[in-house]
Amino acid sequence: MNQSKKGLSNWLLVLAVIALAVVPLIFVRGAEFTGSDGEAEKAISEVQPGYQPWFKPLFEPPSGEVESLLFTSQAALGAGAIGYVIGLYKGRSQQQRNKE
Repeated sequence: MNQSKKGLSNWLLVLAVIALAVVPLIFVRGAEFTGSDGEAEKAISEVQPGYQPWFKPLFEPPSGEVESLLFTSQAALGAGAIGYVIGLYKGRSQQQRNKE
């Protein structure tokens, strides 16, 4: 595949990802985008109202903002690790191709 087609397909992929993130926010008005933990807790309380959790969290963040910060930091660290591994393997394969 030549360079111009590769660049075009990369931009199309970027636009598709942006569309997948933005379209639900535009067309689903008034919806609450809650986390799966809250939804699971609500479903459990509907099925069995007297349910008591088996254990308590080791650390309870003081606010929702701190919880969001910790969650996004964890996601960023994971994405960085995955990106590093992908770059490492890509560099190794290019190095092996250059040796041949």
